[in-house]
Amino acid sequence: MKQLNKKNILWHVIKKIANLNTSISILLIIASISILGTIIEQDQNINYYQVTYPIQDNLLVQFNWQIIFKLGLDHIYRTWWFLSLLSLFFCSLITCTFSRQLPGLRYARNWKFVNQLNNINRIQLYPYKGISCMIYSLNSSNYYVFHKNQNIYGYKGLSGRIAPIFVHLSIIITLTGSIISLLSGFVAQEMIPNGEIFHIQNIIKSGINSQLPKNIICRVNDFYIKYNTNNSIKQFYSDISLLNDLGVEIKRKIIYVNSPMKFHGLTFYQTDWAINGLRIEINKDKIIQEKLDKKTIKNSNIWTYKLPLNDNKYITFVITDLQGKILLYNSFNELINSININESIQLNNQEITIKEIMTSTGLQIKADPGICIVYTGFLILIISIAISYLSYSQIWVYKNQEIFYITGKTNRAKLTFEEDLIYIQKKYKKSI
Repeated sequence: MKQLNKKNILWHVIKKIANLNTSISILLIIASISILGTIIEQDQNINYYQVTYPIQDNLLVQFNWQIIFKLGLDHIYRTWWFLSLLSLFFCSLITCTFSRQLPGLRYARNWKFVNQLNNINRIQLYPYKGISCMIYSLNSSNYYVFHKNQNIYGYKGLSGRIAPIFVHLSIIITLTGSIISLLSGFVAQEMIPNGEIFHIQNIIKSGINSQLPKNIICRVNDFYIKYNTNNSIKQFYSDISLLNDLGVEIKRKIIYVNSPMKFHGLTFYQTDWAINGLRIEINKDKIIQEKLDKKTIKNSNIWTYKLPLNDNKYITFVITDLQGKILLYNSFNELINSININESIQLNNQEITIKEIMTSTGLQIKADPGICIVYTGFLILIISIAISYLSYSQIWVYKNQEIFYITGKTNRAKLTFEEDLIYIQKKYKKSI
């Protein structure tokens, strides 16, 4: 008896999960949480949340950084409860598809004949002049026709009837791809000096089953920026090479924003850049590297370096962009000169040459193994939603003595269906 009760409870739960209303309710909850995830900035440091969502004792309803961290609202899409909702939605769609949608498809493919007069509602009467005339009239209206004895069954728009099944399947495919990406993908951020070789190591997000590529070495061959005529940045570029274990180049590409490099499931994006320092030659026999200080003045960035001279004096090198012009200021912040790369200047009886403005390129390396599955799911979803708007219409014809009784039904576009019936009637009369 207990086993029977357990089975009944399990079957009741499965029926509830398989209900379409349950799936829609879960989807609405997921959508609401996703909206919350767009309102609250994700994956920021604790200082950001403490400043943006401070603790205020005078409020009746508290919503502060402590609540955000306690509920995991700073990384909603990776919390256990959000993933549980996705899993429940996934199970609901699968059970609904296999327990309701697919059996409905088999039922839709059955040929349904009527052979009793009381089975037909909204009857239209036609004089019997041969079953072939009626079949011809139905075929003229693009109906698939089947007949048995003196009974006829016709339908059209079956694709509109089965499209909702593919809507369900496409969502399942999309969720499957998302889960694969979540478990097996990773995102890395690297800030690499120009000309340097690096391995992928600065991981900021990773799945449980993600693996870093071990046989790939990356090299930044060059980094440069193109400017507009008003000196604003037009685009910045990185010349990237991928090397194997032997140091042999296996792929090379110049990447920029919206034009990444792809290789064996990895995607290299151009995201940022920085000016690190100056390489300075002194008297043509000594080269030093000095770090630059970044400053922001009126929403514009400049980079500076102070070169000490005698008697507590110094020269300030100021860089505003990578077009090669370097400004020189004295200790009183007066502009005294400007030089280009590889141009020499005499300072304190020493010949100073700026050999290079040292830069770094910011790269994001992403592995997303489920992205193709997600795109495939979205493509099927778009197509199936469009097809689902097609009407699924059915017509039954029953002969009694010398009279045809005809009726039908449709799931949408009822006016169009009535026009079909009128057209069939006209065709039938012409064929007599």
